[in-house]
Amino acid sequence: MHELSLMEALRDQALAAARAEGARRIALIRLRVGELAGVEVEALRFAFPLVMAGTLAAGAELHIEIEPAECHCAVCEVPFPAPDGCCDCPHCGTISRRLLRGRDLRLLSLEVE
Repeated sequence: MHELSLMEALRDQALAAARAEGARRIALIRLRVGELAGVEVEALRFAFPLVMAGTLAAGAELHIEIEPAECHCAVCEVPFPAPDGCCDCPHCGTISRRLLRGRDLRLLSLEVE
């Protein structure tokens, strides 16, 4: 379950940012997880309270935004959705080699007190 170590890394990043702002508590953490990030969102949710316990983020809310995967067709010069990593252009059938988004795991923002 690599989601536990991912959540630990996100915790460390969030705590460092909160301390830099002089925060006493983190009330909300927002993450962006790409469809193709290889991360099990429910496992992240499960790990969250365990990893945040005893820190400034204990009891914080977790909001996760799912980033849809999107490729770019070099022939049509248009972006297109790439559900499940399928990178065949729906317009011309060309297989795209350029993934525009969908692999991120990013701390978007914190709400602190």
